[in-house]
Amino acid sequence: MDVLRPTLIRIGGRVYRKNLIQEPAYQHEEEEDDFCAGPGDCTDEPCDAFVVEETEKGFQCRVEVPSPLYKYIIGKKGETKKKLETETRTSISIPKPGVEGEIVITGQHRSGVISARTRIDVLLDSFRKKQPFTHFLSFALNQPAIQEKFLQFKEEVLEKCSKDHGVSSSLFQNPAKLHLTLGTLVLLNEQEIQKACDLLQRCKEDFVNQIAGGKPLTVVVAGVEYMNDDPAMMDVLYAKVHMKDGSDRLQVIADQLVERFVASGLMLREWDRVKLHATVMNTLFRKDPSGVYPSSLLINAFKVIPLSGKCFCWLLC
Repeated sequence: MDVLRPTLIRIGGRVYRKNLIQEPAYQHEEEEDDFCAGPGDCTDEPCDAFVVEETEKGFQCRVEVPSPLYKYIIGKKGETKKKLETETRTSISIPKPGVEGEIVITGQHRSGVISARTRIDVLLDSFRKKQPFTHFLSFALNQPAIQEKFLQFKEEVLEKCSKDHGVSSSLFQNPAKLHLTLGTLVLLNEQEIQKACDLLQRCKEDFVNQIAGGKPLTVVVAGVEYMNDDPAMMDVLYAKVHMKDGSDRLQVIADQLVERFVASGLMLREWDRVKLHATVMNTLFRKDPSGVYPSSLLINAFKVIPLSGKCFCWLLC
C-alpha cells in the first residue's frame, strides 16, 4: 500500500484511514440501526457544553445567534439548514431575517440535538472569524495637553516632509480620537454589546481598581515607531507609551483585560501580550478622514481606568 495514498473507509459520515498494522473493526457498525451509529453520532462531541431540555416530543436546545449570522446556518436556498436537519434528524427553527432571537433545535434523540448544536457552533465560529470588526477595546488618550502636542507634531511633520511623496494631513489621526488599542471585537447585536460592557465593568471590580490603586495612571507618550522591517513599506506610525513611574501596571491591566475578553469569546487572541501603542498616522485614514474605521464604535476602557498623560514628546529620527 502506498503510505501517501492510504485506503479510505467511510463509516457513519466519517472518513477513516486503513492502517496495515491494526485493521479497523468498524464494518459491523454500518449495519446497526442505532441512531448514534449514523450521521448524528455524537460520541466525541461536547454533550455537556450546553443545555438540552427534554420535552414531551423529545429533546430541545436553544442557542442565541445574532441575526446577521442566520444566513450562514440557512445556506444558499436553505441547503445548509436542510443538510443539518437530515444528517442529525432534527428540526431547526430560525427567526426571520433581522429579528433577534434564538435558534431552536428539536429532535427525538438527544444525541441528534447535540450533534446539530455542535455543528451550528462550528459554523458560527468559522463565519464570525471572517466578519470585519465592529468595535475595539481601548484606553482613551485624548486629554487636551496631549492633543495640543500631537497637533504640534503634525504641523512639524507636514512642514519638514511636505515634499515627500504621499505625505499629507489626511494620514494623521483625529486628535480627539487618540487612544491605545487593546484589541478588536465583532459585536453583531445590542445583546453582545451589552455583554461586552458588563464584562468591562466586572473587570473594573475584579482587578482594575486594585492594580491602579483607585487613582488615574500617569503615562508618558514619547517617541515613534513603525510595525514593519522596511520603512519604505510602512503604513502605520505609532507613538510609544509607558508608565511615568516605570511600573508595568498599565501593561498588566491591558493583558488581563484582553485575557478576560478572550475567555468570554468576545475577542480572538492575536498576540501573547498587548503591545501598547497609539496610532498617529495610518494610510487607511486616506479613505476614512474621520480617523476611525468604518462602522466602528469605541468601548472605552478609559471609563474603567482613566489615564493622565503628562508628557507627549516626539523623537523624530
